[in-house]
Amino acid sequence: MIVLHEKIDVPRPVREAFDYIKDFRTTAEWDATAIAAEKLSAGPVAVGTRFNVTCEMPVGSVDLLYTVTHLEPDKAIELHGSCRLFEVDDVIHFSETATGTHIDYRASFNFKIPLGPAQGALRKGMEKMGYNSVQGMKRALEDDYPAPTISASSARADRWILPGVAHFSRRGYSKGQRYWNPMSAWMGDKHVVITGASSGLGLATARALAERGASLTLVIRNEAKATELVNELQRETGNTAIFVEVADLSLMAEVQRLIERLLRRGRPIDVLINNAGALFNPRGETLEGIEQSFALLLLSPYRLTEGLRPLLAAAPEGRVVNVVSGGMYSQPLRVGKLVAREEGYSGSVAYARCKRALMVLTEQWAEAWASDDIVVNAMHPGWADTPGVETSLPGFHKLTRRILRSPEEGADTIVWLAVASEAGKVTGKLFLDREPRTTHLLAKTKDEAAEREALQPFLRDFTAPRQQSRRPTKAERNAPPTHAHGLSS
Repeated sequence: MIVLHEKIDVPRPVREAFDYIKDFRTTAEWDATAIAAEKLSAGPVAVGTRFNVTCEMPVGSVDLLYTVTHLEPDKAIELHGSCRLFEVDDVIHFSETATGTHIDYRASFNFKIPLGPAQGALRKGMEKMGYNSVQGMKRALEDDYPAPTISASSARADRWILPGVAHFSRRGYSKGQRYWNPMSAWMGDKHVVITGASSGLGLATARALAERGASLTLVIRNEAKATELVNELQRETGNTAIFVEVADLSLMAEVQRLIERLLRRGRPIDVLINNAGALFNPRGETLEGIEQSFALLLLSPYRLTEGLRPLLAAAPEGRVVNVVSGGMYSQPLRVGKLVAREEGYSGSVAYARCKRALMVLTEQWAEAWASDDIVVNAMHPGWADTPGVETSLPGFHKLTRRILRSPEEGADTIVWLAVASEAGKVTGKLFLDREPRTTHLLAKTKDEAAEREALQPFLRDFTAPRQQSRRPTKAERNAPPTHAHGLSS
C-alpha cells in the first residue's frame, strides 16, 4: 500500500469548497494527473454516484472508475476507485477555520501487481503527484486568476481569415481547452435567466448551470415542453430551483409581458443569457408584422435586456451574455438593412446582420452600464452541432459534421462567462473558447460611427409597418418550431 496525505487551507466557505470538490469531474481542473473526467450517474452527487477519471500516472495512463462510498454534506466525502493496476480509497475531510476551510486529503493505493524494487521510486513519484494535485486544488479554490487576455496564437489567427475561422471547429475547442483555468466560483446563490433554453446551446447551458446549483429561469416558446424540460433537468442534476417562463420572443407584446412578470417577481438577475435565435428561410413576418429575423435576433434581446436592467443592477454584479455568431464577421453594421426586405432575401445574411448589431449593443451597454456594476459580454460558439444548424443549414451540416463541436462544447464559453470570476473582470468583449477575440476579421466590416450612434435610437423607436394585437393561439405556441435556439453558424 502507498498512502498519500496532504492538507491545505483555502479562503472559501466550507459549503463552496465542498460543493466544488464533491463533483469529481472537477479533478480534470485541479488534479495534476487527470486529463478527463465524466459523471456516469444522473442526479445529485450522493452515495453510489459514479465517475470515470482518466489519469496519466507514473505507471501509465489509466481509467479510474470511482464510486462515492460516504458523503456528509460540508464535512466529508469518500470514494473508492478501481482500475486495471490498483484500487484506491480517497478520503477528504472539510472543516471550518477562521479564514475559510481546512481540507484533509488522504489517498490509499493498493496495487494489484507486485511492485518489487520499483516500489521506492514509485512511492516518491506518487507523493510528488499527490502534492501537486492538492496544490492544484488549492489554486482552484483560491480562484485568483487575472482578467482574460488573448493568447499569441489566437491573436495571430485573428489577423488572417482562414486560421481565425479554423478555430470555430472542434479542434479549435480542444486546442483552447488545454490552457483553461478551473471554474470554482459558487453559483448556489445566483439567479440566471436563459432564453432559448429548450434545445441546443440553451439546453446545454441550462444543464451545466443547474449542475452548479444556480437557480434558473428558462424562457421557452413551446408551452407543451415546459414540464418535460423541468423534469428532465431536475432528474439529471438534482437541482429543484428550475422555473420556466413561456414566451414567444419574436413577439414584442410577449417580450413586454415577460419583462413585467419578472419585474413583479422582483428577484435580482445575476446573469441574463440572450441565446434564443433562428435562421429563417424563406423570409417571413411575425403576427405583429415585423420581419422575423430582426424581431427575434435583435429587437427582442434589445427590449428584454433594457427592460430587465433594474434587476441586473440589483444583483451584486449583474452579467449579460449575448450569444452572437461567427457569421457576423461577414457583415458590417448597416442600420437601414437590419429589417430584411423581400427582394434578394437571404436568411444567413439577415442572421449575420442582426448578430453584428447585437455585438455593437454589447459594447455600448458595457460602457453605459459600468456604473451599475453590470458586465456585458458576447460570445460565439464556433461551429456547433445543434438542431438549428442541421435544419437550417443542411448543406453546411453535411459538409462539416465531422468537425462540429457538441452542443456542450459550443455552450462552454456561455457557461464560463456566467460563472468564472475572471470573466467578470472585463466587459464589452467578444469571446471564443474563453478568450477575447477580434470583432472584425475583414476591414470592410468595420463600424462607422454614424451607424453605431443610430442603432439604439432606431431600436428604441422602432414601430412595425403594421401592428396586429392578436395573441398567438395555444396551438400556435405549441406547434413544432420552425427553428431551433442557439444556432451557431
